[in-house]
Amino acid sequence: MKTLIVFYSKTGFTKKVALFLAKSLKADVDEIKDIKSRKGLIRYLISGKEAIKKIIPRIKSPKKNPAKYGVVVFGTPLWGNVYSPMSAYLSQKKNFKSIAFFCTQKGGRADNALKEMQNLAGKPTAVLVL
Repeated sequence: MKTLIVFYSKTGFTKKVALFLAKSLKADVDEIKDIKSRKGLIRYLISGKEAIKKIIPRIKSPKKNPAKYGVVVFGTPLWGNVYSPMSAYLSQKKNFKSIAFFCTQKGGRADNALKEMQNLAGKPTAVLVL
């Protein structure tokens, strides 16, 4: 069964975890990319507002088709809620067969964000919080 790791990384930590998992699982990788930069204080604050208000931003088109994979593993940092680029990807409903999530965060609880990701994807999931 082919596996795809789809991730969004703001600081690079989630990317490191995603690439480690991809190597371990012999999986393909697809990074979620923003249309607009999130660098700098203003963009940082806008990212927080999007996460809190659950605003779905525009993202670049994915390079891989997740419908071609038996398992898709999603990785994202958390900002109390799901980081908005991940919400944008999941809200596109890509006909996922089986899915799992991993989240990276400095502290706090991931329960609500993980439920939100599951609702956006429309499938039950396996979860790992780092």
